[in-house]
Order: sequence, then structure tokens, then C-alpha cells
Amino acid sequence: MFENLTDKFERAFKVLKGQGQITEINVAETLKEVRRALLDADVNFKTAKEFTNTVKEKALGRDVLTAVSPGQLMVKICHEELVELMGGNEVDINIKGNPGIILMSGLQGSGKTTFTGKLGNYLKTKKHKNVLLAACDVYRPAAIDQLHVLGEQLGIEVFSNKEEKNPVLIAQAAVQHAKSKGFNVVIIDTAGRLAVDEHMMDEIAAVKKAINPTETLFVVDSMTGQDAVNTAKAFNDRIDFDGVVLTKLDGDTRGGAALSIKSVVNKPIKFVGTGEKMDALDVFYPSRMADRILGMGDVVSLVERAQEQFDEEEARKLQKRIHKDQFDFNDFLGQLQQVKKMGNVKDLMGMIPGMGKAMKDVEIEDDAFKHIEAIIYSMTPKERTNPEIINGPRKARIAKGSGTSIQDVNKLLKQFGDTKKMMKMMSNPKNMMGMMKQLKGMKGMPGM
Repeated sequence: MFENLTDKFERAFKVLKGQGQITEINVAETLKEVRRALLDADVNFKTAKEFTNTVKEKALGRDVLTAVSPGQLMVKICHEELVELMGGNEVDINIKGNPGIILMSGLQGSGKTTFTGKLGNYLKTKKHKNVLLAACDVYRPAAIDQLHVLGEQLGIEVFSNKEEKNPVLIAQAAVQHAKSKGFNVVIIDTAGRLAVDEHMMDEIAAVKKAINPTETLFVVDSMTGQDAVNTAKAFNDRIDFDGVVLTKLDGDTRGGAALSIKSVVNKPIKFVGTGEKMDALDVFYPSRMADRILGMGDVVSLVERAQEQFDEEEARKLQKRIHKDQFDFNDFLGQLQQVKKMGNVKDLMGMIPGMGKAMKDVEIEDDAFKHIEAIIYSMTPKERTNPEIINGPRKARIAKGSGTSIQDVNKLLKQFGDTKKMMKMMSNPKNMMGMMKQLKGMKGMPGM
């Protein structure tokens, strides 16, 4: 996410490295690189110019404390302004009402129907709402079928009427159905087009007027950069939406849409889509996104994802097993599966400060653990519980059964042994001081 922009910001700040103080010359040189970085990221020219002018005023207007280098100060000011540029604070979705009505809008191919499913899942699992999805795309039967498939997958009811060709009537009927059946929230998925046209705008405006939604969201593909911003402006001028959803952010190396859209349409980004899975949806936090753009990671989001997968009762059982030195491959497999639920491994690594840069050129498969899982599944129940019995012939059988090599099996056994030792050490508070001393010696490693 935003790798190109992060690299270019880093290069820009190198200008100030080793400088004793902020001067008009070194600030101008740094901000020339910053502006170039923003324009290369497909940020609106006016937005890029205003951003660098504001940073320049603030940088030259501040005294540098002895504890802060000019480079650190510039990073701090750029961080503050990036946060401001992207909206300042996160803005919650408005689902108040009986029911709360959310109207989805956007071009075809932006990921609108998929996002409708993701939002329904988010409101059901995180906000504990009884959600109804409404299929109002009368032009693309596949969109109606897709929403039904998603609804079935998520355990969420979908309202549709393939016989009716008027989206206004379908939307009104969906709201009535939601009221009569006690749904808290109804999400209306509308038709997209390949381009902005009058007929489309008239239709979405008519649906909005008829159902008076509590929230209107505009869904846009972040990878289209400046085009995304222009489309957002066209929609906002006509239907005055409440917030923006950026999809496919995990594939966006530039970041132009995320940085420009708030300043152009003056509407907050509320959600971002970060993958294909139904839980790959994040609330948009400007401060955390600025952290990631400037290569600072995003530890808060990482911890939140971990907490979502955390089972307190299972953790207590695991703690006892570790303390009794009973940690085995069944436990190891369980931990891997919890990490997998948190999302894409490379994305998770990018949330750790310093790791994003270290992992930049490292190729990590979407299913990075499949070889490890294959090896564990090729073990007998007895071998998983007692890894010490795995000798040469057993290793050969496991390698053959998992489609890996004996070296891969040996490597996993070593990793397992190291993990077990570390967990045993961490379970004893007396060992933590010794562990901290060991970590001091690792400070040269990436991310430390």
C-alpha cells in the first residue's frame, strides 16, 4: 500500500539529514521533492501546491528544539498536514433511524456490490445490527445474483425483485420490508455505469429522494487515482453524498485518491477496502494512514486486528500448556490459523514500524503458510503431539506426503523448537529481563 509514495517521501527527507538547522534553502529543496512525490502519486496539482506551501510556512515558523533534528521536525509537520489533508479525524457512519438506511453509489467495476456485502458483515459482526441488503441494480442481473450469494455466505437476508424494473419502487419496498421485519439497517445497492451520465445521475437522485437515506456513500476504486477524484466530484455535485469508500487500497502503490479526495469534494473517507475477503474492510483513520505513508507502520490497527481474533479462554489454555512445556504442533497450527484470519501477511508486516521497508522487495504469497500447514497435516496425531519422535524415516514420509523436501521439514522443526523456547521464556516473568538484553543485541536487524 502506497509503497511508491513512501519511498519518495523518504528520499525527500534525506535532503535534511545531517543538517544542523532549518533554512529556507534546505526546506525549499526538500519540499520540491515532496511536491514531486505527491504529483507522481497522482495527487491533484492544486492540492499538492497548497500542501507544500503550508508545510513551508510551518517549518520556517518553528524553532527547532535541541532534541529534534530538522529532518524529524519536517517529518512531524508533514505528518500533521497529511492527517489534515485526509480529513483530520475518522468520521463514523450514520445508521441512526428505524431503520437506518444506507444508499450505495458509484461507477460499475468500483467494487460497490462487494463492498455492500462487506459493510453488511461489518455492521452485523462489529455493530451487532440486524442488516437487510437490497438489490436495486435493475440492469445487471448478475449483480442481484452476486448480492444473494454474498448474503447467503454471510447469513444476511437479501431483498430483491427481478420482475420490477424501477429501482425507486424496489428501494421503497425494501425499506418497508425492513420496517415490518424489524431490521435495524437496510443497505441499498444501486446500479453502476461505465461512465458518469445524466440518466444514471437522475436515477440515483430519484432513489435518494424517495427513501431519504441516513447515509449516502460513494464507492470508488482507489487505483484510478485522479479519475477517482473527478468522478467523486461529479457525483457529489449531484447527489451530495456523506462519505467516500476507497476500494482496492491494498493494490494502490500511489495513493493519489486517498490524499486528494477530501480536499476536492470536502467529504470524509469513511471506509477502505483492503482485500477480497468479506472482512477486508477497515474504518479510515487519517492519522494511521499518514503513519503508513511516512513509513512509521500502523501498530494500533495491527493490535486491533489481533484482538478481534483473540479468544481469551483459548489463550488461558495455551498459557497453561506452555507453562507445563506441553506446547505442540496442534497449538502451533492453531496460532497460524489465527494469524491468517488477521489478513494478508505482507500487509500485516507493513504495519510494524520499519518492516514495510525491509519487506519491500520480498515476495510473500497470499497463502504464505500453506507449505507449513501441509507439513503439519502430513504428520500423524502422535507426531504432532510428540515432535521429538520425528526421525529420519518419518521426515521422509512427511516430506513426501506434503509435497515438500526433507530440508523444509527440518526447517519447520527448528522453527517450532525456537518458538517453543521463546514462549516458555516469555511465560516466566523472571526470564523477561534476560530476553530484553538479547533484544538489545538484535537492534541492527530490520524493524528492531
